[in-house]
Amino acid sequence: MNPIRQYLGMGCCLAILSACGGQWQAAAPAPDAAPVVKNTLRAPAYPLVTIDPYTSAWSTSDRLYADTLRHWTGKPFPLLGVIRVDGQSYRFMGSSGDFFAKAAKQNSVDVQATQTRYAFTCGPVDLQLTFTAPYLPDSLVLLSRPVDYISYEVKPNDGGKHQVELYFEASPLWALNTPDEASQSSAFEEGGYVFLKAGSKAQAILKKKGDDVRIDWGYFYLSAAKPHTSYAVGDGASLRKDFAANGRVAKVKASADGHDLLALTEDLGKVASPAGGHVQIGYDDIYSIQYFGENLRPYWNRHGDTSITTAFIAADKSYASLKAACDKFDNQLIRTATAAGGQQYADLCALAYRQAFAAHKLVQAPNGDLLFLAKENFSNGSIGTVDVTYPSAPLFLYYNPELVKGLLNAIFYYSESGKWTKPFAAHDVGTYPQANGQTYGGDMPVEETGNMLLLMAAIASVEGNAGYAQQHWQTLTTWVKYLEEKGLDPENQLCTDDFAGHFAHNANLSIKAILAIAAYGRLAGMLGHKDLAAEYSKKARAMAAQWVKMDQDGDHFRLTFDKKGTWSQKYNLVWDKLLKLNIFPVTVAEKEIPYYLTKQNAYGLPLDSRKNYTKADWIVWTATLSPDKPTFEKFITPLYRFMNETVDRVPMSDWYNTDNLHHVGFQARSVVGGFFIKMLADRLAQAPQAPTNK
Repeated sequence: MNPIRQYLGMGCCLAILSACGGQWQAAAPAPDAAPVVKNTLRAPAYPLVTIDPYTSAWSTSDRLYADTLRHWTGKPFPLLGVIRVDGQSYRFMGSSGDFFAKAAKQNSVDVQATQTRYAFTCGPVDLQLTFTAPYLPDSLVLLSRPVDYISYEVKPNDGGKHQVELYFEASPLWALNTPDEASQSSAFEEGGYVFLKAGSKAQAILKKKGDDVRIDWGYFYLSAAKPHTSYAVGDGASLRKDFAANGRVAKVKASADGHDLLALTEDLGKVASPAGGHVQIGYDDIYSIQYFGENLRPYWNRHGDTSITTAFIAADKSYASLKAACDKFDNQLIRTATAAGGQQYADLCALAYRQAFAAHKLVQAPNGDLLFLAKENFSNGSIGTVDVTYPSAPLFLYYNPELVKGLLNAIFYYSESGKWTKPFAAHDVGTYPQANGQTYGGDMPVEETGNMLLLMAAIASVEGNAGYAQQHWQTLTTWVKYLEEKGLDPENQLCTDDFAGHFAHNANLSIKAILAIAAYGRLAGMLGHKDLAAEYSKKARAMAAQWVKMDQDGDHFRLTFDKKGTWSQKYNLVWDKLLKLNIFPVTVAEKEIPYYLTKQNAYGLPLDSRKNYTKADWIVWTATLSPDKPTFEKFITPLYRFMNETVDRVPMSDWYNTDNLHHVGFQARSVVGGFFIKMLADRLAQAPQAPTNK
């Protein structure tokens, strides 16, 4: 059974909320409620609302109320939260200079895979605030439904009874690329729910593309069940003054700058024991991706036969079961990751989970293919980049290989449709959100071709069959022939670490090509092509033997074949271990790992001998080559230390300095899904070996 499937049918709830006695009263925890295993990592930035590359909001400070919420690019995504207790207001989320409220006291914050939990003291009551993104990866509709939850629970800390109201306020900036764009805000009721809505006036659907770009089409929504809710749209100062005075909001004047704010309040009444509820936040982008000239709807509405209000109402009705499922999933992930690589590793995986998912958009291609398309955040804005897919894939291989196929389908279509005619794999299929063909300035022939072949073998290993490879066998055969010719000693070209520039004779890139050739042989064997399997397995082993001779440099192996005294992380070697290809002698990893430990700095292992910077994902891949868990943890501790102490408060960067607390570039990228490679390695180690020919 897929490890996530067991959670999706659960009907129990950790805290079933029901209207009782004029307040929202929390029921007792279900008997099988999953306990929280706290994450001790002080995150560089805390994931709050993580729906897709556009609807993505983070807290970049240690206190939720110390700064405005921000999009992963750093631009403000204002969301304000205030609790009013016996007439006294306490701000617990966001910053505002004109709200007459004390700051709440934040007691803790805890990041889990699908949830971020905060605890506050607000005078005589305690507040638990939870942001939930129900990323339970067996359900594609659920994964793509653009609705997150913000839940709250309040309880007195003095044994008394207190009147409590909560205030949530959002800005139209959630639906604008830049603040100077004209917006429109409105409110309406439907099916017993309140909906607050904001969007641009222009509504130029899918017209903008790029990296540091936010959505400015479609509509942002804030929603709650109607009982105990008041709402209004208009001038922020008036809304806040009304709530501070009355504990609710009513119709107010329009904002002077044309950006009417959205506000709703929740009245919990007199609270004597734990009481709570939730609001919902989400986005209807109408059309998500332009795919070779055709505009595609989001997967949840791929047929255009439902509405965003229907999605919100369905999300509300499934809140109880999904919250319980998320609690259990988060608990299991932490426990599994801790067993695999220790507590620090588990904490990093928990933080990486939503970041990796939120960098993607799920749609369906006109031919019916699933497309799970990543935006290359803050590295150039490409869509469907193969060398971003490659490092992110372990997370999706672990939980749902259909998502990995969704990562690869666009590249296969690009080649097989004749739109891409080169004998190797493309780098990307466009610039997000326009997937109309490669826009990157140069090719990465060995890199991307090797990536595709290795991921095809990984899918086959996870699924136990090579059916997906069979569908694309002609393309794979064309690509492997390119690697036969160019892979052993790559000419002057880029690899995925393109920030380091072009260079020839790249030993780690050569490993990728050799293992990709072996992967083709493995796939051939699984498909019954015995002669082909034997041929390519033999070829890969012969190339590996040459590699060892060419790259030998005493107690380690070189960065490039032609430069003595250099070294590099041979992270691509990990697939020899995971896929049980047995192509390279075990002595290669046995020699490299101890050598790497002599090269570590305070915050991690440098990428190679040229600079002190590193890549977080590759550190975990390299660490997975370790012979045991204690050695693995020696690589993880400095990486954890950087994330825990960095002064750059951005969603996890994967490119950072190992000798100081600053990142170099990149943030919020999906490649942190690569952290899950150790968990994937442990699972594949227990799986039966796929058919092969030696």
